[in-house]
Amino acid sequence: MTIKTYDAYSKLSNMDINRVTNFLYEHSGTFRDSKSAIKKSLLYAIKEIPGLGGYVFVSEHQNEILGVLVINKTGMNEYIPENILVYLVVNSNYDEDGIKENLINYTTNYCKGDIALYINKESPELGWFEDKGFKSRNIEMRLTR
Repeated sequence: MTIKTYDAYSKLSNMDINRVTNFLYEHSGTFRDSKSAIKKSLLYAIKEIPGLGGYVFVSEHQNEILGVLVINKTGMNEYIPENILVYLVVNSNYDEDGIKENLINYTTNYCKGDIALYINKESPELGWFEDKGFKSRNIEMRLTR
């Protein structure tokens, strides 16, 4: 198993963007975003759309995607974390293989600065993130237009 890192300098190909988008969409479960939203987060991370970029970490074995973690940089610090964890998705066939753990450890070692994530309050993953040191500090309120 290897973890590949993609960013503004080591970009995903168009074929890989579609492959990772489809993987994230198919394996996100109940709380999944649209393919369009997923693709935007990838394009932002590799700086194909204006922004500060970020990282796409892809765990693979023999060209099969096992898991993906997407980080977008915020450009802020102290009052808002420098990084936001947008997606952490593992193929359910490999849930017990430590892929999620490997991806989060790789990410926390790779990224500089604090990392925030938004997670649905009903998500069964909430406790897992708390075990990894994430703390619930704020409630997100959103004015949708």
